[in-house]
Amino acid sequence: MARLKITQVRSQIGSKQNHRDTLRSLGLRRINDVVVKEDRPEFRGMANTVRHLVTVEEVD
Repeated sequence: MARLKITQVRSQIGSKQNHRDTLRSLGLRRINDVVVKEDRPEFRGMANTVRHLVTVEEVD
């Protein structure tokens, strides 16, 4: 099954509270933090919500 590598590239300072909550629930705390999640609609939606703060790559 494919996986998503999500990297935080911008700071959460000054962003909306729901964006900060989304980053925290993804497991991202600071710039350059990386998490690998299963490729599921829930995680894609969360990454889409904070797409201006993260980069997303597909990995095997």
